[in-house]
Amino acid sequence: MTIVGVPAGWPATEEEARAAQDGLRGRVVLDEPGPPPGTGRVTGVDVAYDDGLDLVAAAAVVLDAVTLDVVAEATAVGRVSFPYVPGLLAFREIPTVRAALDRLPCPPGLVVCDGYGLAHPRRFGLASHLGVLTGLPTIGVAKNPFTFTYDDPGPARGASAPLLAGNEEVGRALRTRDGVKPVFVSVGHRVSLAGAVAHTLALTPRFRLPESTRRADALCRRALREAAQGVAGEGQDSTTRQAPTS
Repeated sequence: MTIVGVPAGWPATEEEARAAQDGLRGRVVLDEPGPPPGTGRVTGVDVAYDDGLDLVAAAAVVLDAVTLDVVAEATAVGRVSFPYVPGLLAFREIPTVRAALDRLPCPPGLVVCDGYGLAHPRRFGLASHLGVLTGLPTIGVAKNPFTFTYDDPGPARGASAPLLAGNEEVGRALRTRDGVKPVFVSVGHRVSLAGAVAHTLALTPRFRLPESTRRADALCRRALREAAQGVAGEGQDSTTRQAPTS
């Protein structure tokens, strides 16, 4: 089993991580519409952790945007590259996520992150960070609103309401199923908010969460179990958990 290493020069402290965010945030592109929804390929990325073994597994699953069939998939397992600090979770995940993306046999197209982009206290969540580093169009679709406020959208699928930081709209609360709790969509990089919402609806024909996220979640959990079993076979204990989003 190959373990992805922490990149040279990767931030090791909160101060270094915040400085890196400050240096990269200005490179986020907000004036591109992004790929048309329902065309090309869409890739979901997700991660899972084993705290006891200091492992993180990442998955990248490429879907045909029309049929939502799986086109390709890849995983990577790495060491956790940063301590747990709310608002800085991208620094724990990105090295292994990038390794999974690099192992894909085809271009990923739009990348959908299980987390946030501009809907982040420093306006630079995982989706934005990953987009800037890779140059790929990215969006974030999160399960909860983090620290932001919103009015409940209408009950029908497709209803939405602004996700607000004070008076600033940082994303949308989007109803993907009738009467079911909304998801929280934000721009990552090189996609408009309207485009991010449209992509999210195209990816949720049956369930609350995008198919891209559902497939990547299952795959990264399986990759982590396999990696943990290999390491635990050497006599170590492990505890697996799902990664938080940020």
